[in-house]
Amino acid sequence: MRYRLTFVVGLALGYVLGTRAGRERYEQLRKSARQISQNPAVRNSAETAAQQGRQFAGKAYHVVSDRVGDRMPDSVAQRVRSLRERNSNGGGADEWGTSNT
Repeated sequence: MRYRLTFVVGLALGYVLGTRAGRERYEQLRKSARQISQNPAVRNSAETAAQQGRQFAGKAYHVVSDRVGDRMPDSVAQRVRSLRERNSNGGGADEWGTSNT
C-alpha cells in the first residue's frame, strides 16, 4: 500500500510539474488532494498506520538493542542510555522522539 501511495503521489507531482495546463489545473489537483487528505477515512487510516509503525519500530528497537547492546562501543551505549532516560522522563514522546497524539 505504501508503494502504491508513493507512486500515485509521484505521478501527480510529475504531472503537475510537467504539464502545460497551467495554474488552473494545478489548483484543481491541489483542491482534490486537500479534499482527500481531509476525508475522515483517510485520516483514520493514516493515524492507524502511523501508530502501527511506532509500535513496530519500538519492538525492533528493543530486539536490536538486546542483541547488539553488548557489542556497541561505550560512547554509543552511553548516548543511547541518556536518550532513553531523557525520553522516559519527558512523558509524551516515545523512544523515537515522536508524540503519540
